[in-house]
Amino acid sequence: MTDFALATVDCEISQTFFFDAAHTLNRAIETESSRRIHGHTYHAEVFLTGPPDPATGMVMDLGLVRREVALLREQLDHHLLDEVRGLGPPTLENLCRFIFNKLLPALPALSSVRVWRESIGDGCRLTRPR
Repeated sequence: MTDFALATVDCEISQTFFFDAAHTLNRAIETESSRRIHGHTYHAEVFLTGPPDPATGMVMDLGLVRREVALLREQLDHHLLDEVRGLGPPTLENLCRFIFNKLLPALPALSSVRVWRESIGDGCRLTRPR
């Protein structure tokens, strides 16, 4: 087994959160139920990738990540997603993009965002190109 210094490799850290929100969706299938206002519990996970700082041993302090996630969560939790400025049609894809774009300025090591609806079993993951 080879011993290596953490600073020579990238590590991935993550933080999960959830929010409850309502939306409508204009789709070609399941149109009746989708066009009515309905809600979901959305689960999300943000990933940060990079070398750990030699002084702290961390890619980023998870306390800082949690703080930024909490600020973002306030914009989504118990809101009608159709009315969230900058989101666009409230699809899983657009939720990933929205979360990524909102967090990136404060979390420059952000590498990917995953959003899913556990009760339905569907989800989306947006990964930053390298």
